[in-house]
Amino acid sequence: MLESIITSKTRRNLLVKFFVNIANKGYLNSLANEFGESTNSVRKELNNLTSAGYLVKKAISNKIIYSANSKHPLFNVLQSIVRKHLGIEEILNNILNKIGSIDKIILLGDYAKGVDSGVIDVLIVGKNINKNFLKHIKPKIEKEIKRKINFLISSSLKSVDGLIIFQ
Repeated sequence: MLESIITSKTRRNLLVKFFVNIANKGYLNSLANEFGESTNSVRKELNNLTSAGYLVKKAISNKIIYSANSKHPLFNVLQSIVRKHLGIEEILNNILNKIGSIDKIILLGDYAKGVDSGVIDVLIVGKNINKNFLKHIKPKIEKEIKRKINFLISSSLKSVDGLIIFQ
């Protein structure tokens, strides 16, 4: 979806990184390593996104740390677009009302960190979760969003690092 609108792979990676989860932060070298891109291409896009006001930067120690600008008027729109691009909203729409009593849905792993790796780990916390429905709907969602999904089910939640997408 974003490929046709934003042709720069580096810019797409940065938007996904910073707008899927407001807590995500990064600095030039770590982002270049994470994306497998040159520091020059990442620097150029960081500067463009910062100049446009989509990202903010802060000097911490000897590093410039970048993060999403949650005060930007288009923050919510960009976050929604990124989440639609990743298929997060498709997952929610397909499972929310049909699988049981859900307490929380949490993204784990790469996607919680803003890395579009192609495999989405989703933790569903609740009671009486319909595993057969999940098994049935999984291939349909994967085909629609063009990514693999791993559903994990738990009846209770212990401390988990991830991005809560439903509560």
